[in-house]
Amino acid sequence: MPRTKQQIEKGLTLVDAINEALAQEMERDERVVCLGEDVGLNGGVFRVTEGLQKRFGADRVIDSPLAESGIMGTSVGLAMAGMRPVPEIQFEGFLGPAYDQLTSHAARFRNRTRGAITCPLTVRVPWGGGIHAPEFHSDSPEAIYVHTPGLKVVVAATPTDAKGLLTAAIRDPDPVVFFEPKRVYRSFREQVPEEQYEIPLGKARIVSEGSDVTVITWGANVFQCLEALDKLPEDLSVELIDLRTLSPLDFDTVCASAEKTGRVVVVQEAPKTCSLAAEIGMTVMEKCFLHLQAPVQRVCGYDTVMPYAKLELEYLPNADRIAEAIQQVAAY
Repeated sequence: MPRTKQQIEKGLTLVDAINEALAQEMERDERVVCLGEDVGLNGGVFRVTEGLQKRFGADRVIDSPLAESGIMGTSVGLAMAGMRPVPEIQFEGFLGPAYDQLTSHAARFRNRTRGAITCPLTVRVPWGGGIHAPEFHSDSPEAIYVHTPGLKVVVAATPTDAKGLLTAAIRDPDPVVFFEPKRVYRSFREQVPEEQYEIPLGKARIVSEGSDVTVITWGANVFQCLEALDKLPEDLSVELIDLRTLSPLDFDTVCASAEKTGRVVVVQEAPKTCSLAAEIGMTVMEKCFLHLQAPVQRVCGYDTVMPYAKLELEYLPNADRIAEAIQQVAAY
């Protein structure tokens, strides 16, 4: 589908970029199919797949029953049979019913068959808080899936990254969980290349270079971190890293930055205990201990269920909390 006048003049939103990546991959490879609750006629709850069923037909953009285990089980079978399914789980909290199919089957199939059969599916999942949604609609469960051998886990923060990372994920021979931060689905636009391109999985992006403190984050928190940087003294130089891929995680980039600055802050929406932030901090300690000049700081969600709308933004890391952590680690 050609881009609209607004898309040409002002760029794409995250939703636009994902839709374009799906359309281009479906056009390029007839094995690519989309399936999930309301993804066809309605275009998905966030309208990410809008227009795809009309363009490619109901046999390639499939409205499923409200049964996440069925969506995932069907996708695993399609992938094993040589297709490239892209199932959508409507919200991250609904991954629970699909957990067994994803972690016990999709993630293990390459190992189970000693490499004879792979399971190339890409699970699209709206992810994270900040939109005042009900319970089970605002969680950040990425650590569970990073902890699962055989799964690749991606979180795209910008439209440009979303298009390139999703393209790479669909073409990857292994199962990928593709988390989409719903807080920034339509919050801004940027110019995105119209042609197809891939951004390699497992490679972080240095958002801003610096020499005093390293800040590591992913997803919508990239923008809270950028806001925090504006609150800091001008003489404090911060290097901001957007991981983009959480598994495999680009520890080469992380450690190179940690060795340069000697001070590290990790920012995430998820609860603090047993989190990905803890793993990153521990790995930095193991690999970069002699370069560190301060303990690694974490700015996280709290060890409780995401609250309802009135307290949601108090739960999520904000610019003030992030800026305070940066200044604490810089002054240590």
